Amino acid sequence: MDYQWHDFIGNLGVVMIVVAYYLLQTERTTSRAIAYLSANAVGAGLVLISLYGEFNLSAFLVEFFWLIISLYGLVQQNKFSAGS
Repeated sequence: MDYQWHDFIGNLGVVMIVVAYYLLQTERTTSRAIAYLSANAVGAGLVLISLYGEFNLSAFLVEFFWLIISLYGLVQQNKFSAGS
């Protein structure tokens, strides 16, 4: 296997998503926490970038929607925070 820059970027994204999920499950964060939502958004974005090297439609779709939903959560959280 030839490990490329895009593999590293994708692995970094996966680590971010998995660590965020672990922190959620161990109740060290909440699903509304900006850090949690940001880690998911950035992680998904990094995995999407990694698909530049070897495209996979299924992986693209999962990460695309993961990114969009995470960004939606960030926008909603910012609206909620600004209104209080």
